[in-house]
This record gives sequence, C-alpha cells and structure tokens, in this order.
Amino acid sequence: MKLFWKEHVPLMLFYSVQVALVPILYWLTGEGRPFAIVLYGVLLSTVVLVLYMVFRYCQHRKLYLRLEEPLAAEEELLQPMDEAPLSNAVHELLRSYDRHFRDQLRQQQSGNEQHLVFMNRWVHQMKTPISVIQLLLEELEEPAADSIQEELDRLSKGLEMVLYTARLDRFEHDFSVQPVELLQIVNQVVAGNRRLFISKGITPSLQIRKGLKVYTDAKWLRFSLDQIVVNALKYTVGTDKQISISAEEQGDCCKLTVQDQGIGIEREDLNRVFHPYYTGEHGRQYQESTGMGLYLVKEVCELLGHEVMLQSEPGSGTRVTLLFKHRT
Repeated sequence: MKLFWKEHVPLMLFYSVQVALVPILYWLTGEGRPFAIVLYGVLLSTVVLVLYMVFRYCQHRKLYLRLEEPLAAEEELLQPMDEAPLSNAVHELLRSYDRHFRDQLRQQQSGNEQHLVFMNRWVHQMKTPISVIQLLLEELEEPAADSIQEELDRLSKGLEMVLYTARLDRFEHDFSVQPVELLQIVNQVVAGNRRLFISKGITPSLQIRKGLKVYTDAKWLRFSLDQIVVNALKYTVGTDKQISISAEEQGDCCKLTVQDQGIGIEREDLNRVFHPYYTGEHGRQYQESTGMGLYLVKEVCELLGHEVMLQSEPGSGTRVTLLFKHRT
C-alpha cells in the first residue's frame, strides 16, 4: 500500500493544484460563481479521482504486493500476477531475467565441473613423476637425496592443497561423517611430516587419550590438521623446540590444540589470517607461504560443523584450537 501511495503522490499534487486554480481563475476573470457550485465541482472531481485510485489499486494490487514483499521461493516469484498490461510486462521481464541468469548459471557450473575434472586429472598425473623420482632417490647419495626429498615433499604438499581446494566447491559429495579416533589421525599427520620434523630439529609432543573419538570426516580432518602442523613447522625457527598436540574433553565437546614455539603472529594480522591468500607480515618473509592453509582449515571446519580458533603473540608461538561439538 505504501508503494501505491508513493507512486501516486505526483498525481495528488497535480490534482491539488488544479482544484486551487479553478476558483482563482473564476475570481481573476470576474465571473462570480456561487460557492456551493464551486464546492460541488471540487467534490465531484474528488469522487472521480478516488474511484480512479480504487480501480487502479485493485487492478495492480498483486503487483504492488509482490514489489513490497518479495517472495523467497523462486517458484512463487515467477507466478503470474494479474491481467493488467503493466503487471504482465513486469512478469515477462522477470521471466526473461530468470532465463538469462539460469543460462549463465549453467555455463558457470559447466565451467567449474570441467575445471574440477582437469585439476583432478592433472594432480593425479603429477603423482606419477613424483613416484618415479621417489624411486630414483634410493640410488642417490644421502646429501643430494635429502635436498631432493625435501623439495619433493614440498611439491607433494602443494599438489595436495590444489586437489583439496578444487574439491572444496563440491564438498557435499566428498565427505562422510563417522566416529574417528583423534590419536590415530594425529599420528598419521605427524608421520607424514616426519622428515620435516627431523630436518628442523623439532620434536612432536602428543597428549591425547587413546580411544578418544569425535564425529568428523577423517580425510578432511587429516588434511586440515596437516595444514596446521605444516604451518607450525614452517614458522618455528631453531632446534630443540616442540610442537605440542593435545586434546581436552569438555562434556560432549572436545578441543584439539596445536601449540608451537614459533615466531608468532602480529596483532594486526590476527583478524585476517583466515582470509584467502593473506600471508601477513611474517608470511612475506617466506617464499613458500601461500596464505591458503588456514583459509582452507576455516572453510573445512565450517562445512563440518567444527570451530577453529587461533591465539598468538609475536615471539611466543601460536595456538590453533579445533572445537568438535559432538563426541558421541
């Protein structure tokens, strides 16, 4: 109703000016008319205006309601309104926009699917030369083999990140929630980064009760925890340091915490570390920093219904906590 009145404000103003001009015109021309006649003419024209307004509102009532209260359901939004020419024109316009955006959406989805298929095939193709290089390393002497192995591990981590990033868009087709033993997942992550732990002289410290289980997806949790541990190793400088991984039970919830003794994060960067491609002040000092690790962890945790929290002080290390809301 408000939209109807707003649309007809100019008409009401013009009508008011016209009603005022008629008696003024009579007065200026000196043709006197009885006040009752003038009043009768004003009332008659007002009645005609009111009837027109009522007819106009009844004719476009559904259109005004649709414009004032847009419907959430797409099927209801595209339903015909009334037989008035303006309403039909608006309805056809909405249908044309709907067809246009549906065509664009189909093209975008098709492009995304082709991109995902390409990325999956490319990553799997890259695994073959990595496996071959891994076999050839056994024939090399230890100093050279260690350097190549370090770069090979970095390449494998990069390919894994590319693969999981591509799969993130179709996450609902690629996860299975079930009881998962935390200690088993943590051991797999630590074993997968064993050479990096050794090369940096850092010791893992695990404080997780055996048999402790949470409801999650094992594959995505392993990937997320791997990103956190790799970050902790990357930004921990010096030997004889530890990365502590502990689990704390809180009723039906469970907290998994990864605490490092690294360089920490500047306070101005804390609110942006989960943004994609944001590396922060310290990240710019490391060429291998992509700014995607914590972003992917955040996205995966939100999709799985977990929470991720980060606390850090420059020079005092970083603590990343995963909160699992359901253990049973």
